[in-house]
Amino acid sequence: MDFDFSDDQEMLRDSVRRWVDKGYDFERRRGIVKNGGYSPEAWREIAGLGLTGLFVPEAHGGMGFGPIDAMVVMEELGRGLVLEPYAQGALIAGGVLAQHAPDAVQAAWLPKIASGDVMVVLAHQERAARYRLNHVTTSAQQSGSAWTVTGAKSVVPVGDKADAFIVPARVSGAVDDSAGIALFLVERGAAGVSTRGYPTQDGARAGELTLTDAPATLLAPAGQGFAALEHAVDIGIAAVCAEAVGVMDKLVDFTVEYMNTRKQFGVAIASFQALRHRIADVKMQLELGRSMSYFAGLKMNEDAAPRRRALAQAKLQLGQSMRFVGQQCIQLHGGIGVTDEYVGSHYFKRLTVLEMSFGDTMHQVGEVSARMQDTAGVFA
Repeated sequence: MDFDFSDDQEMLRDSVRRWVDKGYDFERRRGIVKNGGYSPEAWREIAGLGLTGLFVPEAHGGMGFGPIDAMVVMEELGRGLVLEPYAQGALIAGGVLAQHAPDAVQAAWLPKIASGDVMVVLAHQERAARYRLNHVTTSAQQSGSAWTVTGAKSVVPVGDKADAFIVPARVSGAVDDSAGIALFLVERGAAGVSTRGYPTQDGARAGELTLTDAPATLLAPAGQGFAALEHAVDIGIAAVCAEAVGVMDKLVDFTVEYMNTRKQFGVAIASFQALRHRIADVKMQLELGRSMSYFAGLKMNEDAAPRRRALAQAKLQLGQSMRFVGQQCIQLHGGIGVTDEYVGSHYFKRLTVLEMSFGDTMHQVGEVSARMQDTAGVFA
């Protein structure tokens, strides 16, 4: 199998890396964290690179690229610890609307997503759901051709800054009935919408979203809505996997550099055999994570059943890799590794948040198990 990237993909990688290296250094990131965890200026710069239109079809002003291109971008944004919710505001929003929304909704929103003029994020988590996508208590009511939505969503990325939300809501059935879930678009400025923002552990921003008879636009009706929601989450998982590879890659670089310069007993600690074995194990976990991120990207265009299984397998391995690489690299640094002044600690925090995004490792164990009824392993 050919794992080489195309010339266009390498050019895309280089352009994102140059922006991260020159325009998003650690000091700028620290300033964004102090100002709330989100920078409209940085988002406009990302849009200026054309990245917000990556999944938007060319007919709506986008680039019409695919999951491998998205993986390339996410790796580089991960290396730079970019706080702005690119996966949410560009990949999930563009991918879901382009494939599931009615033509009129696409025409109204996709050009603005592609240009970066609006940010649309997925608001799907509820307090009692524990990562279960079918557990939806938010409800939707129809009056004529109009819809209203009532409920609450938690940990919504830049929840108090986004322009609109993709919201799963129940139109029929019991609380865990996936067939009764539809997908809606709700604007933050609409009546009945309130948000409360707060910083997350990694310095980014999230918010609580409360909807009270808020007017909504139907994206995918019941019967199709749950499949659209699963697709949105799979886009998010693939993005998280790729971003985690970039984060781990950079953290390992920091750690190796530190081991080559930190001296004990008059020699660099990189010469100690026990520590060399530990960093070898770290690199093994990094490469396992990288290969499964590739696997996730390659499976994104398949049918729902094999795609869902592959994404659960990828997130399971990435969760294990993130935990191992993060903990070992911090241990190899010693006390300086957990100080706020040292950049490595922020990479560890980001890995911790990514491990819990779109289903933590223990949740993915159950997801993989449920989808491996006749065979075992990623080669099924």
